[in-house]
Amino acid sequence: MIIVIVPICLLIFLILCKKLPLVRGNVMWCLMIAGFVALLMGKVYNPVEWIKAWILGLDKLAWIIALGLFGSIYAETQTELKTLDSVLTLLRSMFGKSPKGIVVATVIALGIAGSLLGDAVASATVIGILVIKSLEDLKIEPEGIVAIITSGAMLGSIMPPITQAIFLSSSLVGVDVNVPCNYTYITISIGIILVTFYLCARFVKIKELPENMIPKGSLSDMMKGKWLSFIPLLALILMVIVNTVWRINVVNLIAGPLVKFLSGITIIKGIANYIVTFLISATIISFAYKSVRQNGGHIIKRGILNAVPGLRVFMGSALLLGSFYTAGQIDAVNEFATKLSPDALKIGGSLAMIVVATLTGSQSTAQNTIFSWLAPALVNIGLAPEKVAVAAAHIASGAQGFPPTSITALVVCALVGGILNKKVDPIKSMMGYFPLSLYMVLVGMLFLYI
Repeated sequence: MIIVIVPICLLIFLILCKKLPLVRGNVMWCLMIAGFVALLMGKVYNPVEWIKAWILGLDKLAWIIALGLFGSIYAETQTELKTLDSVLTLLRSMFGKSPKGIVVATVIALGIAGSLLGDAVASATVIGILVIKSLEDLKIEPEGIVAIITSGAMLGSIMPPITQAIFLSSSLVGVDVNVPCNYTYITISIGIILVTFYLCARFVKIKELPENMIPKGSLSDMMKGKWLSFIPLLALILMVIVNTVWRINVVNLIAGPLVKFLSGITIIKGIANYIVTFLISATIISFAYKSVRQNGGHIIKRGILNAVPGLRVFMGSALLLGSFYTAGQIDAVNEFATKLSPDALKIGGSLAMIVVATLTGSQSTAQNTIFSWLAPALVNIGLAPEKVAVAAAHIASGAQGFPPTSITALVVCALVGGILNKKVDPIKSMMGYFPLSLYMVLVGMLFLYI
């Protein structure tokens, strides 16, 4: 196991030591250095084999990489169409007649935004700006506002159809995402209900909504001219539902030969993944709108630039993952796992993911560093791959919100503090939504035992 322990410990050390010269905690370089060390410890000295290992890792993560790129471009088209603004307006008209209704509308809007963008920070930024002043008018303290926005964004980021956590865990396990996504619809829907009740009870103190905050006019008046912006979103949702319920892939019906051709090409096959093709289709539909066409170049450029940080991480994790398979670390873990009791492997692996996610504030880092070797070990002791994928995504997503380094909460704290011109306590804010983080981790642990 020494060939596994050394690269993993080195990786965690490099990520946490931000002041280390040259590397400075850059996750991509940390992952790549750990990957090279894994290769050397596995006695793989041929540079050609190093390249092959990287290609292997890129091939295994191909659809995740494609999802990051095309998902970011799709998100930019929806921002241009102000689809999420329209969603918030619609929800305000439905729930915004009371103080608690405003919080309900906010959490649901953030959840929808997160499920479409696949990223908690993006959701919190896009929708958070729109609701901060309204939540302050409800006499909610800045830390409470951060807790509400972060809760909705975190829940949305793991909710399908665009859920990086589930997609990444499914890819690392090597299982189709359909079943994990179906489980997640249930767990996150329950989470939204429970967390909304908690947030309303914890932070909403006033009984009646100020007159200026009560939505004026009918639903049709408030949504006038906004309904058309929902078409690309509805098309995406419809494609996902038809594929999930009736197993009919609309894209394959239209462009089946092209998709089949792409699916046979190493790495490029990531584009042929059905979720990616659905996103590309929804993006194409978005270009039917004049505003999107006119700003098409800027939209694509912004989408690519926004995707670059995530793509850099996946470039590094691809080398680490490929190295683990090439140099024998995966085999070593499987052999070691057979000597452990199932409970020791489940609890020990979960704690390792929790620690990494807590220290780095990133579920993807926890999964790439720990779950990449833990996944095959858990499957090897007889656990269902689909449930393993669900467990890892929930544990990592929940733990990334634990104090003191939740990236999403820190971003929202800066956002709220800047807009309200008030000091915001990050730790107090993180403790405000701690029950949500705990819920996510416990749900993940549950899936390791059912």
